[in-house]
Amino acid sequence: MASKRIGVLTGGGDAPGLNAVIRAVTVKGIQSGYEVVGLEEGWRGLMEKKSRILSLKDVEDIHLLGGTILGSSRTNVAKIENGYEIAKKHLIDMKIHALVAAGGEDTLGVALKLFKEGANVVGVPKTIDNDVNATDYTFGFDTAINRVSEFLEMLRTTTESHRRVMVVEIMGRHAGWMALQGGMAGGAHMILIPEVEVKVNDIVGMVKRRYESGKKWAIIAVSEGAVIPDLMKDVSHSSQLDDFGHIQLGTGKGVADALANAIEYETGYETRSIVLGHLQRGGSPTAFDRVLGTRLGVHVVQMIDEGKFGMMAALKGGEMKAVSLEDAVGSLKTVEKYKYETAKLFFS
Repeated sequence: MASKRIGVLTGGGDAPGLNAVIRAVTVKGIQSGYEVVGLEEGWRGLMEKKSRILSLKDVEDIHLLGGTILGSSRTNVAKIENGYEIAKKHLIDMKIHALVAAGGEDTLGVALKLFKEGANVVGVPKTIDNDVNATDYTFGFDTAINRVSEFLEMLRTTTESHRRVMVVEIMGRHAGWMALQGGMAGGAHMILIPEVEVKVNDIVGMVKRRYESGKKWAIIAVSEGAVIPDLMKDVSHSSQLDDFGHIQLGTGKGVADALANAIEYETGYETRSIVLGHLQRGGSPTAFDRVLGTRLGVHVVQMIDEGKFGMMAALKGGEMKAVSLEDAVGSLKTVEKYKYETAKLFFS
């Protein structure tokens, strides 16, 4: 038996590329003399000691698959009485020398706190939103924007054939990376993101200009968290919060539905809305995300060997680096204005 154990968990929303990380941590870990323990269902697995030993056979070719073989949850250790003390005790009981936490801002936030409480924890950045700081890209993002681009292209035929306006709601609570890059690639005629406020009149004006020029159809890509001040009164979401205090978007009347109603009312043009939802994170990962997840998983084991705890594996300038978890979760990475201005050149 290996002299030490590495634990690995996947928390928060699933993202294509998670299985590549699990596979890489397992293969590199075993080759480095560790026994690898998979904690099931994110932080819940640690709190309830739900785990299994991962073998090379268990992870063979799983990088080709979407989702996560370990399962996930939005369990927040801080919401459990004496949660961090219990988490530390369970790591000791399970003889886990170091824990790899793969997740977004919430999962990594818990990882940072657990490190500050004295546990050996390292992070891997995961979110299709691409909003984790201190890394150039998070795995899952490339797959998601390819999905968005494909869906926009598919919607183009029916939208143009029926002379409609189509408002497409894309994931992105606080950061508009998915709508921006997916929308640019997929040929959206206007893109709305949380970082830039836009008025309904500006959106309506774009639509009218298209129709008046003879282009009697339009596709608008809108982040679920987009801010349209004179429309927000018509947007409603569930009053329920998840364990990390986030409003559950995708329930109630979202921004796409409200915007579609406003456009049809102001123009008289038939307007439909569609919410892409979980389709964006489903299916097999792209080659980019398979490779990125693999590189991150290998690097994080090297970080454990070097005692670089309280840090996160990151992609920086094409290379793998260890960065502080504190820097990673201190603030969200949002779209810079100049990148949105580039997209605006093609709004029409």
